[in-house]
Amino acid sequence: MQETTDDTKKPWFKRKIYGWGWYPATWQGWLVTLAYVVVIFAAAATVDDGSPAREVIFTFVLPLVLATGAFIRIAYRTGEKPRWQWGRTKSDEAERK
Repeated sequence: MQETTDDTKKPWFKRKIYGWGWYPATWQGWLVTLAYVVVIFAAAATVDDGSPAREVIFTFVLPLVLATGAFIRIAYRTGEKPRWQWGRTKSDEAERK
């Protein structure tokens, strides 16, 4: 069996070129992003004009906060280290070659 190190694994999320954050870079990253969007739409479908505030909090706001926290945690653990940047740096260009 061949051993793999963390250095050889491709990150699921790449660091954005402008600003702070990530974007999906592999199918796993896209799958996590799609699952997040589905959870948000499913939670939004539970709310209508007649929903009391308490119901909105427990059927939309709470799932939104939990899903967003989970999504950020997954991106942080499986993606490149985030940092604020505005354009490519010389080290980024060297990595691409």
